[in-house]
Amino acid sequence: MPDSTPSPRRLAYLRAKRREKGAIRSLQVFLLIFFLMLWEVSARLGWIDAFIVSCPSRVAATVTGLYQSGDLWLHLWTSCAETAAGFVLGTLSGTLIAVLLWWSTFLSRVLDPYLVVLNALPKTALGPIFIVWIGAGTASIVAMTLAISLIVTILNMLVGFLSTDEQKLRLLRSMGASRGQILRKLVLPANFPALFNTLRVNVGLSWVGVIMGEFLVSKAGLGYLIVYGSQVFNMDLVMASVLVLAAAAVVMYQIVLWLEKFLKKYLGVIA
Repeated sequence: MPDSTPSPRRLAYLRAKRREKGAIRSLQVFLLIFFLMLWEVSARLGWIDAFIVSCPSRVAATVTGLYQSGDLWLHLWTSCAETAAGFVLGTLSGTLIAVLLWWSTFLSRVLDPYLVVLNALPKTALGPIFIVWIGAGTASIVAMTLAISLIVTILNMLVGFLSTDEQKLRLLRSMGASRGQILRKLVLPANFPALFNTLRVNVGLSWVGVIMGEFLVSKAGLGYLIVYGSQVFNMDLVMASVLVLAAAAVVMYQIVLWLEKFLKKYLGVIA
């Protein structure tokens, strides 16, 4: 049997990579702690106005109060559910439309200028329209999220589909493969990296859509807390909501990264 023991050079390389990864993590944690300490010290010494920018201790007290009252989970769950709905709908529908446009070159050429216009249009302008059409509720917030992520997904995935290796396409065509077989066997598998790049982008875009929607119309959610806190000049609540929002977005982003790593390692679907 062949010897599977890594060579000394390979072991040295792996140790160097582990040290580099550890150094990066340590520096990241240090920068976060340094920023929080500087923020707290600056507020306590009067270098900054704690009433305007708050400070970590006051933010922590606010988050604790929200947790103890049960409001934290209500608002966090509301925003996360709306974000997940818009994220999934935007990604699935955008990918399906991109497949349709790849399938029909004629349809793609017809719709191309409209996609460009929709992509350039500020989506906040659509908020009041969704509220009038759909109503002041969760559906209009999800629609806002969908509007932001849908066009980006379509354009990114369509560019990936059209960039598929032409030589491989010619090979499959020469072997008599149908358009559906080319899609399933080559185009979709070759664009899994593009799909996950789009997913990573859509995480942030979905949160933007939800927060903008909650700014306009909501009775719960992190966006609601931010607006309410700013209206009553409670900057502790505003900063606490922003930090909770950042943590939730990071968790969602990490889930996408974990899913990508899982598919790559165990299913081998990503090149």
